[in-house]
Amino acid sequence: MRLYLIALQFLTIIPLPFSVRCEEEDLGRSMALFPLVGLTIGLFLAGIDYVLGLALPRSVTDLLLVTVLAVVTGALHLDGLADVCDGLAARGGRERFLSVMKDSRTGAVGVVGLVLGILLKYQALLNIPLEYKREALLFFPLIARFSQVQLTVGAKKARQDGLGSAFIGGAGLPQFAIAFVVSLVAGYLLLGIWGAYCTVAVCLATWISKSWFHKRLGGITGDVIGCVNELNEILCLLALLALAGGKL
Repeated sequence: MRLYLIALQFLTIIPLPFSVRCEEEDLGRSMALFPLVGLTIGLFLAGIDYVLGLALPRSVTDLLLVTVLAVVTGALHLDGLADVCDGLAARGGRERFLSVMKDSRTGAVGVVGLVLGILLKYQALLNIPLEYKREALLFFPLIARFSQVQLTVGAKKARQDGLGSAFIGGAGLPQFAIAFVVSLVAGYLLLGIWGAYCTVAVCLATWISKSWFHKRLGGITGDVIGCVNELNEILCLLALLALAGGKL
């Protein structure tokens, strides 16, 4: 339970009425429970969707859901998406890329990346058939948080400071194995064999991302983890939308 609460505190801004002891190695160990925190976020979104759907049109409800997701996570991963987009647009080598990502200012390319990412997420969610919407809301935050674990375990550190470095140092194969089993079982229970297929697709996309960032930066950072989380949320929703076209 303590590791779950540590993961919840890191991945969301949900306040706790008590303090939780956290040592440095606990950050990496808590990654085993990242998918459960994703499921918690999904349950929160599903509940809000039910309440808002009683009074508001779906288009407004879904836009509010995307907004709530950004708020409840403190826009942590969106910030990573913007920083990586700015880094990609910067001319220069590895050090230039890392320097731009560390800059607290968001450039034009970062803004464009944010807008496109949010629009893609909103449009994909809006067009998922209602009969599959609840399952989608539960699943896509879960599988994206699993991708953070996959990206981190076995990764090299692109820089020695920052939260990304702390997680890389503490997460290992046990955390990955637990997170993978939880994600695969949850995907199958929610969506049947298509949930398993989505899990495999996200695994493949994360592996490609991990390989590319290792080649480009020599490792990963906290911004890279956040960026990949956002991309995998979009990928999962688009995959579910495509599968829904074939009635899953």
